[in-house]
Amino acid sequence: MSSLADREKKLLLQVARQALALAAHTGGVLANFPDNEALSQSGGAFVTFRKRTKLRGCIGQMPSDIPLVHVVAHCSKAAALEDPRFHPVQADEVAEIDIELSVLSALEDIAADQIEIETGRHGLMISRGWQRGVLLPQVAVEFQWTAERFLEETCVKAGFERAAWKDPETRIQVFTAEVFSESSLGIGKQ
Repeated sequence: MSSLADREKKLLLQVARQALALAAHTGGVLANFPDNEALSQSGGAFVTFRKRTKLRGCIGQMPSDIPLVHVVAHCSKAAALEDPRFHPVQADEVAEIDIELSVLSALEDIAADQIEIETGRHGLMISRGWQRGVLLPQVAVEFQWTAERFLEETCVKAGFERAAWKDPETRIQVFTAEVFSESSLGIGKQ
């Protein structure tokens, strides 16, 4: 997906906020979406919730043929109710949550012997068989990881040994993410 205009970013954040509020209040699924050509294109995204700067939920979906706006709504509901690391978001928490979206590029395979990972720019998906681990580009920056440490931590997330990325049976894919949030765009929470 190409770069989104601020208008599309704000629309996606509004969809994520509506899906969050609906999920927290009734457990319902958002059914009405803005009519916008750019947001109707297929894509992948991660929806991250922060409450007072602390992680409160994060769920994503890798790029597929599903329209981006639907992916964001689905992931927002899932982050609110289904992130196994947290209790479901309660209705009284919704106003305290800042929403961050990471809109993903297509995945690109890289060979273990030709790895050129730029921390802060690339996210990683490491897989073998049915197991996989995904870390967003901003994670490496947040923890100040080197490219090798980023590979190792993604392997751990997948349930592999730290050095599994060196195994020829392990698939390594990179992607980029366009990251923006309500706070970065100066959007007030409804």
